[in-house]
Amino acid sequence: MFAFFCHCAWIFLCLFVFEVVEVASSERVCSYQEVLNYLNLNRGNDLFSLTRPVKDFRKATKVHLEVLLYAILDVREIDQTFVPYVWIVMHWQNDFISWDPSKFCNITKVTIPTDILWKPDLTIDEMTERDKAPPSPYLTITNNGTVLVQNDQVLVSTCMMQVFKFPFDVQSCTLSIKSVVHSVEEINLLYSLNSSVTTNWSRELMRTQYEWLFVKMTVTNKTVKPFGSQQDTIIYTIYMKRRSILYIVNFLLPVLFFLCLDLSSFLISDRGGEKISFKVTVLLAVTVMQLILNDILPSSSDKIPLIAVYCIGIFALMFLSLLETILMMHLMDIESESQENERNKRHSLEDGCADSEDRNANYRSCEKEEKNWSGCSCIFGVSADKMPNDLGQGCSSRLTEQLQVFVNFSDGLKELTRMLSLLANNAKEEGKPGFWTRKINIINRAYFILYVTASSLFLGLMFSIWTSADE
Repeated sequence: MFAFFCHCAWIFLCLFVFEVVEVASSERVCSYQEVLNYLNLNRGNDLFSLTRPVKDFRKATKVHLEVLLYAILDVREIDQTFVPYVWIVMHWQNDFISWDPSKFCNITKVTIPTDILWKPDLTIDEMTERDKAPPSPYLTITNNGTVLVQNDQVLVSTCMMQVFKFPFDVQSCTLSIKSVVHSVEEINLLYSLNSSVTTNWSRELMRTQYEWLFVKMTVTNKTVKPFGSQQDTIIYTIYMKRRSILYIVNFLLPVLFFLCLDLSSFLISDRGGEKISFKVTVLLAVTVMQLILNDILPSSSDKIPLIAVYCIGIFALMFLSLLETILMMHLMDIESESQENERNKRHSLEDGCADSEDRNANYRSCEKEEKNWSGCSCIFGVSADKMPNDLGQGCSSRLTEQLQVFVNFSDGLKELTRMLSLLANNAKEEGKPGFWTRKINIINRAYFILYVTASSLFLGLMFSIWTSADE
């Protein structure tokens, strides 16, 4: 009986001890420091920070890299720079880090400062300015030896802008990521997310796009040989389309309105200087728009942008219209001068006719006197040669004067006939009143039709090239 009680007491004691041990184990407090102490991971341990974390140097470190576009902050065409805000996530394997989570309260990852462990020396070839924001001060290690680094950066990178179709252009800017000194035998760069997944995730994360519309993002991997040794490079290409509505409203339409104003100037009279001053004002307005365009577009473009051809074409049409107006004003001056000359000739002819009438009156008076002398000779019954000498001399002098008047009158009639024939010939050609006015009206109509036709063809050609041209 006593032995039975002793056996039962022993069983109860074992159960009590087991429960105490179980409660103690369930209430055990674990810390990250225990994991770090187990790994001997501290700032003074050069094993983790000096060299690549591999036990065999012939084994390459595989660095998995992912880049997601968070925002498009700026695109400077004149400077050929692209400023994106990106999230960069990369992870690799460290052969010197591993632990059993069951021994450390199921701790599977620990966050530590970034300067404790080795990190790959990755750089972006297109980056021109170092990110002013400090990098993330921490990284994450897992129980199987994976090291994870997440960082966000504002990159200022170069981007060759193709502005041929500005403002309807689609730009593509690249981010080429590679190691600075490690070759492909030491570091292999890999990506896990393909182009479609990267594009979808970037669309979900996108916060601002400036004046651009994000189209897609592609990722490729290639090997380059910059300085004799081959290196892995991951290239992210960002495609974006410009929002052109503001440029249409603020630039293209005003220039088109200036062209319409120049067309409407054909309704202004050619007399006076209002028409030419109006055309010069419109031409200067287009010149100002060209100066504004010069501050937007880069000077290193391979092709002349279509918008520059658009402005130059409209400027040329307006310039030809201005030259046509100057020509018409010159013809109007010729018309005015011809009319003035016509009036002067009429006045001179009227004066000449008055002189001729005076000469005719003198001739008639002289002829009357001659008849009187003849009558006198008949009265006396003596012929003119038998009259007294003084009387014959008087009659002969009067006859000589009358003959001279008759000769002068004949010359005047010939000159008058010649002038009238000349005026008649000129009147048939260009001396008629309103001749140049009719010519100006014909030229204006013909040039207006030509101007409208050329403008329509030019605008149609520009629209077709803008919608179909490839970069």
